[in-house]
Amino acid sequence: MRYLLLSLADENTPAPDEKLFAEMGAFIEEMSAKGVLLATGGLEPGGLRMTSSGEEFTVTDGPFTEAKEVAVGFALVEVRSRDEVLELARRFRRIVGDGVSEIRRVQ
Repeated sequence: MRYLLLSLADENTPAPDEKLFAEMGAFIEEMSAKGVLLATGGLEPGGLRMTSSGEEFTVTDGPFTEAKEVAVGFALVEVRSRDEVLELARRFRRIVGDGVSEIRRVQ
């Protein structure tokens, strides 16, 4: 099963430090060596939003002020069970601290 894990941040999210980078690097190396991690990366804070209505498309540049939390990073993983992805998410949250992650199964 594949899952997309999104790391969300808001105005209270602290800036990363060297300790966080080191711990996250070790975690990513471990998941990569086990073949669980398919892709990972940070996301730009602004981005683009496209809306459509019939044949009309509107593109809006971010950041989007109405968003209280924004996705700042992601990991695409392949695991055997829901329990396994939840454990990976728990380990991630222990490294980065309090906050919100979204977990979505890729269908």
